[in-house]
Amino acid sequence: MEKGDIIRWEYDAWIVEEGKEELFDTTNEELAKENGIHDPNIKYGPMVSVVGAGRLIKGMEEEIQQAEIGKEYIVTIPPENAYGERDPKLVKIHSYRELARQKITPEIGKEVVIDNKRGRIVTVTPGRVVIDFNHPLAGKTLKYRFKIVEKIEGDVDKVRAILEMDYGKELDNFKIDIRDDEIVIELPDSCKYDSSWAMAKYMVVSDIREYVGNKDIKFVEVYKKKEEPKEEAQESKEETTEEKEAPEEQNEESEEKSEE
Repeated sequence: MEKGDIIRWEYDAWIVEEGKEELFDTTNEELAKENGIHDPNIKYGPMVSVVGAGRLIKGMEEEIQQAEIGKEYIVTIPPENAYGERDPKLVKIHSYRELARQKITPEIGKEVVIDNKRGRIVTVTPGRVVIDFNHPLAGKTLKYRFKIVEKIEGDVDKVRAILEMDYGKELDNFKIDIRDDEIVIELPDSCKYDSSWAMAKYMVVSDIREYVGNKDIKFVEVYKKKEEPKEEAQESKEETTEEKEAPEEQNEESEEKSEE
């Protein structure tokens, strides 16, 4: 793989600790269910990534760049190449009052955001709450089993893959037209009302320019005209028919009078 390649890959990931392995992430839905980590809000299956984009942990970035399509690999990644070592300075003590002002109810294991930092409550004592702002996987050795399923080729497929990576919804309903100097993307109706699209589109633009081509990018919203209700249309046809029949009836009455 080369930097900038867009790929689909599948993986299973374990925490390795004291000779034991615990699955914490996977693209395989059945495996997730078997290990009690299934999330109904997640779409399982091979995921899209850009090689060398820095969005994966360092160890996986290095392994993927050396991998071949269709070949399965098993690798062990130490903390320094994963989520780093644990930093004791990132374990903070906060008061009940401080959390109350932010409308946070202290519960062990609960994730919270304070000062734009995400942490997890690890201890609750009278008047004090201890929050760990280390990444949950900091200090952990990780094991991955992975395989690159395909390398995305063709500009239209690359654009669609970027939409999958950055947005992940209604993928079959985006219409993509690539021209000499511009890329036109017709949006599905759901994007008109989805706040997550409003944020995702800027990343989509950036990634398309970086990994597909530096062209003008146009997002098109289509509002189709209203269709005439069928009942009204039928009534209109009936009225037209009656108007056409009326003169014929009048002519028949005139002929009868003439004969008399």
